[in-house]
Amino acid sequence: MKIDLTDTTASKINKGLVKARRAIGTPAVGVVLTLVVVTDEENAYDALKAASDASHEHPSRKLVVIKRVSRSPRDRTQSRLDAEVRVGADAGSGETVVLRLYGEVSDHAQSVVLPLLLPDAPVVVWWSVDAPRDPSADPLGALSQRRVTDSYAAEKPVEELRSRAESYQPGDTDLAWARITPWRSMLAAALDQVSTEIVSVEVAGEESNPSVELLAMWLADRLHVHVRRAVSAGPGLTQVRLETTGGPITLHRSDGAMATLALPGQPDRAVALKRRETSELLAEELRRLDPDDTYASALRFGVDRLGGIQSAAERAEAAADQPVPALPVRAVPEATPASAPAASASAATSAPASTSASASASAGEGDAERPTPAKMPPVKKQEG
Repeated sequence: MKIDLTDTTASKINKGLVKARRAIGTPAVGVVLTLVVVTDEENAYDALKAASDASHEHPSRKLVVIKRVSRSPRDRTQSRLDAEVRVGADAGSGETVVLRLYGEVSDHAQSVVLPLLLPDAPVVVWWSVDAPRDPSADPLGALSQRRVTDSYAAEKPVEELRSRAESYQPGDTDLAWARITPWRSMLAAALDQVSTEIVSVEVAGEESNPSVELLAMWLADRLHVHVRRAVSAGPGLTQVRLETTGGPITLHRSDGAMATLALPGQPDRAVALKRRETSELLAEELRRLDPDDTYASALRFGVDRLGGIQSAAERAEAAADQPVPALPVRAVPEATPASAPAASASAATSAPASTSASASASAGEGDAERPTPAKMPPVKKQEG
């Protein structure tokens, strides 16, 4: 059931929720939390669908906050709140209120959300796009126990991770961290099967995927070894290679669905590492409302402490731009007939003093029988 409310207030929205529940015959509120989804009009459909799918595992009251951009100065001074109340099959499990904020009220979204929060229930805020630099200091974030962002949706994901590390507060989390949960589980299980010492690690994945950096930081933080970040064509994470004293351990995924785990002395095995939907990632984050200390430790390790390596194309381009270093010239005596020793000695003594000095310096300790540079055979470039 849907109820549209134009130019409304929070009080009228609460009355609309009660009316809608009575109309479908469910007056009781059977939800466990309030999920506040902050998005824009462009991404509203995808965010609402993900929240509705996640609510099948976590029944919740979903408050979708959409800040509408006013084009004219007059519209920016006029405040208006439109709402759409959904219950029953249209709202997944629980109930949904879509809030569209116009004008000055868009700068005070917390005043609209606060009267709609469920009493004595935890609050989770999820920014699907355009997350604030400091989620805990945001007016909406201050209302919640859990703050979910997604650095993958940022324009510069690596810079976003640096900002998250600087402003981290207990309760902050990132969907990019949830994306690597199967990888972390698989690698932890693989390390339990071997008793060798880990020397170094390399993590490969897409250049603009922050989950690769988070996995590398987690490994470096936990294993206390040097971890390099490599670039691959994707999709997403593609490979983790751990160099150990007993041989390499590799977890390679090339198609985004199935991966191959290789352990020293054991046959390769296929494991499922499917890339998950946003609703599954959100449902995972809603399972726990306490601070994620493991995420905090990995995030604070720092992106700048990772060892980066270039992709194959970048290495080839860098090698082409570098000048070819000059090869050292080694004096090689010219073969002369045994019957003409005097001619060779005469040619050596007739050279200018400067030329003879340079020849002596390159040949070593002024050997007068070395030929002059003009009489040396051409030096061939060493094959590398």
